[in-house]
Amino acid sequence: MGAAGPTKGQVARLILELGPSTAATLGSRLGLTPAAIRRHLDNLIAEGLVETRTARTYGNRGRGRPAKVYVITDAGRSAFEHAYDDLATSALRFIAETAGPEAIAEFARRQLADLEYRYAPVVAGPELGARVQALAEALSADGYAASAGPALSGEQLCQHHCPVAHVAAEFPQLCEAETEAFGRLLGTPVQRLATIAHGDGICTTHVTDLGKATPAGIVVKRERTDVTNESGGLLT
Repeated sequence: MGAAGPTKGQVARLILELGPSTAATLGSRLGLTPAAIRRHLDNLIAEGLVETRTARTYGNRGRGRPAKVYVITDAGRSAFEHAYDDLATSALRFIAETAGPEAIAEFARRQLADLEYRYAPVVAGPELGARVQALAEALSADGYAASAGPALSGEQLCQHHCPVAHVAAEFPQLCEAETEAFGRLLGTPVQRLATIAHGDGICTTHVTDLGKATPAGIVVKRERTDVTNESGGLLT
């Protein structure tokens, strides 16, 4: 949000923290005049970072126009996420410079340890397809917009969103640790075919069904044009 200017950025951040807010509330919290707060809000709306909605009312609202509230848009929320990405990337660069690349890998593994602990009770069962589907649902609940389906010699797991894609673009250890965690959770070999961090449309992971595996036990990596088809569907 740095490009939005200090005060305008503060307005957007306050809306993000408070949720739907009136201009009067925002102006009061920031010590701005009605004219000043509305000027910032108009600019944020023009940039697509904030939008207006009609406030919900309960009981008899009385006469007059319905109150208008301001809410953060997906684009506005993403702008803050990118700012956090920059901070995380700087921190990991410092770790790499002072402790070496292996320290990044260890950090990534520790971060994924919590995910494994939370997912393990959910990702269980005798059928591989059901386990992969359960993993996709757990990932979706954490914001990864994941899906699962059958594929050659096994199953395929797709993640249509990656909250750490901008950081992982520079530090692939994050993707590698995630892939290792998937393999342990599912109890079978997995192979990452594509990642959003490397410019693909979705993160695609092949999950090997040992009962259907090829003699080599893996699948041949597909070309990127196959992975990121326009429909975003699963590879088969």
